Amino acid sequence: MNTQDITTDAKYVNRYYMTEVDSFEDSIYCHHAIIAENHISEHCHDKDQFLYTEGGVVFVKTEEKSYFLPARHYLWIPAGIKHSIHPSTPEVVMRNLYFPKANNDAPFYSKMGIYPVNDLLIELIMFTNRWNGNIFPVEEPKYSIATAFKLILPELSLHELPLALPYPNHQKLKDIVTYLEENIEENVSFKKLAGLFNISERTLARLFQKELNMSFIQYYTILRMLTALKLLLDEKLSVNEVALKVGYNSLPTFSNTFNKVVGIRPSEYVKQKELLI
Repeated sequence: MNTQDITTDAKYVNRYYMTEVDSFEDSIYCHHAIIAENHISEHCHDKDQFLYTEGGVVFVKTEEKSYFLPARHYLWIPAGIKHSIHPSTPEVVMRNLYFPKANNDAPFYSKMGIYPVNDLLIELIMFTNRWNGNIFPVEEPKYSIATAFKLILPELSLHELPLALPYPNHQKLKDIVTYLEENIEENVSFKKLAGLFNISERTLARLFQKELNMSFIQYYTILRMLTALKLLLDEKLSVNEVALKVGYNSLPTFSNTFNKVVGIRPSEYVKQKELLI
């Protein structure tokens, strides 16, 4: 990917999302840039945000969840949601479009979510690379094309990926989650986990459901797949090595689980990653 024409001025990158995105209520704001920072601090916009990245792993954190944005996917961030952005490297490229709210917006636009990007959407994203800054309604055909970009998203985004994990508030559950993260190479059973933290299996099951609104198996599976995604993107490891590092002794089982969560087999994901970053 040629990034020579992308802005690398750290001050400009740091300033635009705080001052320029919402300067004009009716404009669509477009921004393509290398992040050039270790993180972008918590902020929010009056406009909805389409975020697509290239070149590394990106975590987007809100007050409630941590979202993992892998290659070949985009994140939709509704207006008003406070979020911070944490790239694996400052060299990650962000491609952003910020859209003003409309009275006839579909329910799709009110929910934060991660969706796969197909070839058509890739072409549209690359088409917007020629724009930077505000696009006003009087600027035709740019404004109509940018509006069409937004309107086509619900049709192209039928399968939301569960690439996000909620934060627990309960201290014991925080400790349990930390343990799972630090011992990801083990295949920790529910029974063993309950015993390690001196809590009944029934109480632990209720705690996961009450605090995180998901079962232990759901949380643990997503945690392992998010870790696998990060390893596939960041490390020069084979799919089999990644499977072992997230506690799977069976490569077919790992591949099938990865496919169910991410929507693509890890071997195919690696091939796509090599084309995109």
